[in-house]
Amino acid sequence: MYIVCFDMESVLTPEIWIEFSRVSGIPELCRTTRDEPDYDKLMRWRLGILKEHGLGIQEVQEVISKIDPLPGARKFLDKLREDIQIVILSDTFEEFAGPLVKKLGMPTILCNSLEIAPDGEILAHKMRISHSKLSAVNAFKSINYNVISVGDSYNDLEMLKASEAGFLFNTTEKMKQDNPELPAFDDFDSLYSAITAVLKG
Repeated sequence: MYIVCFDMESVLTPEIWIEFSRVSGIPELCRTTRDEPDYDKLMRWRLGILKEHGLGIQEVQEVISKIDPLPGARKFLDKLREDIQIVILSDTFEEFAGPLVKKLGMPTILCNSLEIAPDGEILAHKMRISHSKLSAVNAFKSINYNVISVGDSYNDLEMLKASEAGFLFNTTEKMKQDNPELPAFDDFDSLYSAITAVLKG
């Protein structure tokens, strides 16, 4: 029995922080896990910038509420779920993910959480577990699931390489060059064909 695990940002939705960077006019916030593989370090840096600019959860959520999934993502997921269960494994946060998950048709998402002050300041991020994506894949495997996973960035590599089949999607040329053993796709039709080929054996 198979299950498919997806990263969310850049795979199914735009990058939240890149969109927030554009709307807020703070170019530093364009930095993502493609630039900084250490997600914990990246988040501490992001929260420091938000504090410097006096921005909190309300401002971030206002931007997120206007973000739509990548073109074709919802249709792709709906079609795929006719054949197999999916779950999103993301390093994002429950307080960010809600509107996007709803627009994707409410797939299951396993992610992290934020500590927020009464005035809306984001005080800290709480990672659910170290190496959460790898841990989730290994947990699925421990109950006899075969795992297919899809991601785009450095923080997805453990998940992709631990899966029976791992695919890069909508990634950079450097990621493709550094990980030639991982098939890479740039459109949902090709990704759907690759996933279904694995399911058919």
